[in-house]
Amino acid sequence: MARVKRGPSHIKKRTKLLKQAKGYKWGRKKLPKLAKVAVTKAGKYQYESRRKKKIEFRQSWQTVINAAVRQRGTTYSVFMDGLKKNKIEINRKILAEIAEEHPKVFDKIVEKVK
Repeated sequence: MARVKRGPSHIKKRTKLLKQAKGYKWGRKKLPKLAKVAVTKAGKYQYESRRKKKIEFRQSWQTVINAAVRQRGTTYSVFMDGLKKNKIEINRKILAEIAEEHPKVFDKIVEKVK
């Protein structure tokens, strides 16, 4: 059986790794051992951040809605409960946009919920 040399595949793998590490500082951009660790950690942080982003957006919408609702004399939890009881199905993102850009429309929604 013939001996398998892994030169081309090894070079391809290393090139791909160093391409991913492009723009990193110091040896992490040109030394394969350091680049592998850096790229792996970067991937981990990207994965976590994609999930965190959703949580942070929801928190910011809740903060905007809470501030707008408190100006109109109620609380966030009472307001959201009222929306569910009155079967008004508007998500938090749209509610936050309405509260910021269309206060008169938001006033009507709050009045209906009360």
